[in-house]
Amino acid sequence: MNARSNYVLVTFLLIAGSQLTACAPAVIGSAAVVGKVFNDRRTAGIQLEDEAIELRSESGLRTLLPKNSHVRVSSYNLMVLLTGEVNSDNDRVQAERFVKSQDNVKTVVNDLAIRAESSLTQRAQDKVVTGQVRALLIQAKDIHSSAITIVTERGIVYFMGRVTSTESQRVTDLISRSQISGIQKVVKVFELISEEDLKRLVAPAVR
Repeated sequence: MNARSNYVLVTFLLIAGSQLTACAPAVIGSAAVVGKVFNDRRTAGIQLEDEAIELRSESGLRTLLPKNSHVRVSSYNLMVLLTGEVNSDNDRVQAERFVKSQDNVKTVVNDLAIRAESSLTQRAQDKVVTGQVRALLIQAKDIHSSAITIVTERGIVYFMGRVTSTESQRVTDLISRSQISGIQKVVKVFELISEEDLKRLVAPAVR
């Protein structure tokens, strides 16, 4: 894993799946999706660039890697997370090298597994888990859920976003106390910011 960016925090929280049970996901309407764009802690330009990085990378990797590879590219504030499955360590290295070569990518966190690609059933379950985790964050009034991106692969829940240490710990506490089934592990890939930085990010525009 490349550590060029000194503000990246990657922590692991193991959660026993047997201790977690299902909870109902919330339905997020289009108004909430629009609101997320404005409440995101990235600039509009960075949000667009993150989307472009994901599209360019995934398109290129489909050509570069064997057909039975399953790679998901998630970019947040120009930091890229690679998840999914590849056939060999060589494929894993190639994928990381290719993504690093893309314009404006600051760093890459490579969590690709060398194993058979996940089943459609597993991916459907992962989507359910993502929805339930998203609902949990939305229900917690002290968490700015729009500042956090959630990615789930094979029951591993990844969190990306720009958060303070307090917010990061709050996410950990919420998940550890939750009743969501199917979570095997939680990986936090956060960019940690100070409380002062947060105040500047959320301060209303001066007219």
